Amino acid sequence: MIIIPAIDLKDGQVVRLKKGDFNTVHQVAEDPVDTARTFYKAGARYLHMVDLDGSKDGIRKNSELVRAVAEVGLKIELGGGLRTMKDLEEVFALGVWRAVIGSAAVSNPEFVREAVEKFGSDRIAVGVDAKDGLVRTAGWVKEEGINYLDFAKSMESLGVKNLIFTDIDTDGTLTGPSFARLKFLLEQVSCSVTAAGGVSCNADLQALERMGVPAAIVGKAWYAGALDLEQAVREGGPQ
Repeated sequence: MIIIPAIDLKDGQVVRLKKGDFNTVHQVAEDPVDTARTFYKAGARYLHMVDLDGSKDGIRKNSELVRAVAEVGLKIELGGGLRTMKDLEEVFALGVWRAVIGSAAVSNPEFVREAVEKFGSDRIAVGVDAKDGLVRTAGWVKEEGINYLDFAKSMESLGVKNLIFTDIDTDGTLTGPSFARLKFLLEQVSCSVTAAGGVSCNADLQALERMGVPAAIVGKAWYAGALDLEQAVREGGPQ
């Protein structure tokens, strides 16, 4: 299982939120580039980045930091404010490996189809962000009234091969992933599903791997010192 540590950026700082609530934002590391180097030294070869300014306001403010982090050598998947083909071209030019489309996948599915056709299914992922099983967008503040399984299947029908599932109720809580909803998702689609949100310790990652989850994102647990990243990467196998 691929282990993907996370860096969330807001106003140039490495931050974390609880359940996606911007009122809970707090800085968790001094420097994103140094943080990325620490992940690399622990054996990680992938990095999940979110431009929180972009995800909420649609305006990305952290491009130069993303470029600097990309030079560390990690394969970066970046989400937050990616709503046009021009946005995708710009972030790929920064050295980003994979773009994560979130809100725009709900409002403009044709954009997802075009992105997959132009850049290839390996370089595009769709974020399935849900609360109480219903998809949310615009920095997780807007409920769309769409069941997460239905949405995931609609994305698969457009050629999407990579989904990142976040149960908002578990994100940043250190209470464990949403195992039941992940199980349902794995049964409904043939896409590669990355689990995000709730991982609290190495045992959670071991449980996800036993479920057959191909990749998992690690955030708050590492920043809180509750998870050994080097051990997680070693147990996950080749990255």
